[in-house]
Amino acid sequence: MERANQTLQDRLVKEMRLRGIDTIEEANAYVPEFISDFNARFGKQPRNPKNMHRPLADHENLDSAMCRKEVRTLSQALTLRYDKVLFILDPTDVSRSLAGQKVIVCDYPDGRLEIMHESFALPYRTFDTLRSVHRAEVVDNKRLDDMLSVVGELQAGREQQRSRSGPRRTGQTDHMFGIRDGSTANGYQKRGRKPRTDYMNDPTVIARREQALLRQPASE
Repeated sequence: MERANQTLQDRLVKEMRLRGIDTIEEANAYVPEFISDFNARFGKQPRNPKNMHRPLADHENLDSAMCRKEVRTLSQALTLRYDKVLFILDPTDVSRSLAGQKVIVCDYPDGRLEIMHESFALPYRTFDTLRSVHRAEVVDNKRLDDMLSVVGELQAGREQQRSRSGPRRTGQTDHMFGIRDGSTANGYQKRGRKPRTDYMNDPTVIARREQALLRQPASE
């Protein structure tokens, strides 16, 4: 496989450059010729011509074999953490007896995620610890509004990244690990900081200072 990748990334690219191929259509038209020439020059007959491929057995499941699996230990509250997401198991007859036991998190390439114990898929709810807090559409308390602004600024500066050791989710369009800014989704807009007033050059402040200086001799 690595030799094939090296061929496709090196030899094939150079062959197309020598032929002036720079479009996908021209490349697709040239591929059969390249394959025929490559096989004629480098192909070798197998020592044993027997076809060793076999169909899948009834008990074999490629879907579960090709997923990323990690073992987690359930808390007494039937919760676990995976990639900075808190998973809360529904209290079913199966999950109630699993407190403190190990389960398997199955992270599939298409974005699905299952929590398995033996042959049982355990239903769950999630809480994403990287999500921003949700701000109500209308806040009457001005003090609360200011505090939410501070929280929003803190969240904006927070490093919102998943685990570096976790799977890359390029191409996954439907998964639970996308970070959504809850405050922005609810219509919240940052007000920004108020511009500072230059009191030394403010005409109003200067006028008040002059009036105070005029009153000072009279009071003395």
